[in-house]
Amino acid sequence: MILRTSGPSPFGRKVVMAAHILGLVDQIKIVPADTTDPSDSLRLENPLGKIPVLILEDGTTLYDSRVILDYLDHRAGGGVIIPTGESRFAVLKMMALADGVLDACILQVYEKRFRPEDRREVGWVAYQAEKVKRALTWLESNALPSLSGKPDGGAITLAAALGYLDLRFEGLWRNDHPKLVAWLRDFAKAVPSYDLTETPKS
Repeated sequence: MILRTSGPSPFGRKVVMAAHILGLVDQIKIVPADTTDPSDSLRLENPLGKIPVLILEDGTTLYDSRVILDYLDHRAGGGVIIPTGESRFAVLKMMALADGVLDACILQVYEKRFRPEDRREVGWVAYQAEKVKRALTWLESNALPSLSGKPDGGAITLAAALGYLDLRFEGLWRNDHPKLVAWLRDFAKAVPSYDLTETPKS
């Protein structure tokens, strides 16, 4: 299999972490993708031109990261990181929340990266930041994913989201969320691929 992604992508990072956890990482070759390059084959592999994309042995492509995690779980026998039965929905909900945090974070990053300072929509950035703040407040006050046994897709996605907040937002979230800080520390201890997939801060 081939995974098209880029080093800083939190969505790609969670796929790589999942592949390690499931024992599938040796079956995947990572090929960097450039979402801004019109000549990159990424736009043929995913019409949206977004990463990550998983290319299977027969040429079939899978996207987005949630679909890829579901596929990798299936390939590993099923019910490993994406449970079956009623517990499945709590994991999918956590994945959706953490992915939503990532979406809101990336929109803030793009606003600053691609717009000149005098054309930035301050209100738009604040609107996205408020989503992240509400989500972190909710997470701090509610049960976090269990780390007994293999971490599930919700735990993997949440770890990727918190890691991205460290990478792009100077880890300021840590000041007001001690429960989340402790949870991420425990996740990193339990899941070696968390540190292995970390993008150095530049």
